[in-house]
Amino acid sequence: MLTDLAFQFLNGWLIIVGVIAVVTMAIVVNQSVLPSAMKQTIDGLPFLVQVVLVILIGDLGVYWTHRVLHAVPTMWHIHAVHHAVEELDWLAAVHQHPLDVIFMKAGSLFPLFALGFSSEAIGTYILVYYWQAYLVHANVRLNYGPLRYVLVSPEFHHWHHSSEMEARDKNFAGMFSFYDLLFGSVYLPKGQKPKTFGVDHPMPSGYLALLAHPFLEWRSRQRCRKLSSKTETTRPSI
Repeated sequence: MLTDLAFQFLNGWLIIVGVIAVVTMAIVVNQSVLPSAMKQTIDGLPFLVQVVLVILIGDLGVYWTHRVLHAVPTMWHIHAVHHAVEELDWLAAVHQHPLDVIFMKAGSLFPLFALGFSSEAIGTYILVYYWQAYLVHANVRLNYGPLRYVLVSPEFHHWHHSSEMEARDKNFAGMFSFYDLLFGSVYLPKGQKPKTFGVDHPMPSGYLALLAHPFLEWRSRQRCRKLSSKTETTRPSI
């Protein structure tokens, strides 16, 4: 709990710089690249329509950045900090490396600011997103019944955190489970619950050690590549 609380209260100061940079670049794109006709069209949309579009676009960005974090080994070392949690509760939502959060914020917020949606609509999305993040990590057994393939439930996201082989690299969406259904990454067996969580390899437990984890992994991989390269160059020819 102390580690999770450190993530809760200290991560924000590290994340805000990255988010400011992402939003600034998106606004530059909006002002210099986006056609005026598209700006006017989006600006003229009613607030509720903007909110719906913002949530749909934002969660699509979350889906693909989340999937990249799992698929690319270099990125996985960042995201593994989040998956190191072995007992899910609401605080697991904040148990993330700052680089992880910044990358996912870039995927969701950059297109929203670049397209020029209103700050009110984007602010509403952020509030809904954080509520959803705490909910789906909470230790509750909600499955949403017939809406389970439309909306992300705690049951849906708990399977994402499962260390069981069949559930790995599944259920990437944050709000709309139909994205996983559409892109073939859904895993939601009826009548079953995930039994184990976490990752296969050892992970540190302290806040500072978890912040250092991806950098240490990258350095270790680099050393292995250099050692392998030296071995290849010094191997005698036949």
